Amino acid sequence: MRGPIAPPQVPLAISRAEAFDDLVRDSVTRLERNWPQLARVEFAVQEVPRSDNGEVREGDDAVPLGRVAEGGADRPDRVIVYRRPVEIRSRTRDERALLVHEVVVEQVAELLGLAPESVDPRYGQD
Repeated sequence: MRGPIAPPQVPLAISRAEAFDDLVRDSVTRLERNWPQLARVEFAVQEVPRSDNGEVREGDDAVPLGRVAEGGADRPDRVIVYRRPVEIRSRTRDERALLVHEVVVEQVAELLGLAPESVDPRYGQD
């Protein structure tokens, strides 16, 4: 029998990358309710941080889970979440969703110059 195991509308047909993108999108949607200025921020998922452009520095012991790339006159600010480092640090989908949200909150807090608890009062409580 040839063809897909499940039709496209069934969750089985969603790739890990697509599921991760959905977690980031859900987290951003939660934050945008209280922070409408985030509508001007671009959120992106990248597989891993790159060492060739300074995302990872030599001598760093930890791999970053996300970062902020400040925009310029012709491009918006960006919040980037690194999929593989987050996946490695979480075992279940619920753990992954929590970690993704924490990373997004931390990066938004850095971008806005606030404490993560100010961005999301439930930060660190789950």
